[in-house]
Amino acid sequence: MKGILTVLLSAFFLTFHNITVRVLFSEHLFVGLFLLGGYVKPNLPNSFLLMFMRMLLVVPLMVVLAIRLYPSAFKEFRGLFARDRRDVLMQAFGCGVLMFVYIASLYIAIGLIPTGIAMTLFFTYPVFTALLSWKFFGDRPTFFRWIIMGTILVGSALTIPQSSATNNHYAIASGILASIGSGIVYAFYNVVAQKCFEKLHPIPFTWISFASTLLLSGISLLFWQLPDARLAWTPLWICSIFSGLVSFIGHTLNNIGIRIIGATAASIIGSSSPALTALLAWATIRETLDGIQIFGIGIVTLGIALLSGERTFWTKRD
Repeated sequence: MKGILTVLLSAFFLTFHNITVRVLFSEHLFVGLFLLGGYVKPNLPNSFLLMFMRMLLVVPLMVVLAIRLYPSAFKEFRGLFARDRRDVLMQAFGCGVLMFVYIASLYIAIGLIPTGIAMTLFFTYPVFTALLSWKFFGDRPTFFRWIIMGTILVGSALTIPQSSATNNHYAIASGILASIGSGIVYAFYNVVAQKCFEKLHPIPFTWISFASTLLLSGISLLFWQLPDARLAWTPLWICSIFSGLVSFIGHTLNNIGIRIIGATAASIIGSSSPALTALLAWATIRETLDGIQIFGIGIVTLGIALLSGERTFWTKRD
């Protein structure tokens, strides 16, 4: 019970991170009391900026986490610079590049379409992960898994906003493509990470990914000039610090939950994220969804839970 509550609390904190990103990009009536947000436009340079500001806090906090959870983390990290371990270092850095791309895409998606829908489309990544695992690891999907993956895609299609609901068709299409693209890149991240974990502990691996994202987002800001230098820096920093803190707490609680109940059970519970995001977005910033979109989010959530638990179910039967 303790592990389940820990992972649920982790999903709760990470949901607040997603809603904070949404508020940074567009103005909303917060808890029905006052207007908040709309400090930057949802574009690529601003996504780099928000990512850099967030990682500037998270990366040092990850050092503290690494020391507590895995005391040998720095020794293993230094060993990656040995000649016979540089291939592992490059794999870990490659995952950092993939993390940078998928976070930037997800930020753009959250800025353009409702948060719950963006996260639901992003959470189609287990489908792409399963297909990539089949290609690279020979893990052929079962008939049951094919059915569940098809169900997830159908549910995702139901969440897509109708073009007649707004005149900004380009923004909706861009948000949809960014969400799905982010999920595909994250699927590649998972596959490469799985390969990397054969030679590297997850704790130093995670720190390398976060540090690489910080480095790449900082470099990107040197080449992509911000469209407006007169930004509202005070609320941006406040929201970025809050975002970094809840992200750090969420990842920490998730790691603790995995230690208690295992990765498979944690992933099943984590499948509640799309529904939880939609619910909190409605409660805090009054984002509304129609009945079909709510039904689609429910289908995706159920499908992810079944897909995540399929391997455990059949293992127990065997």
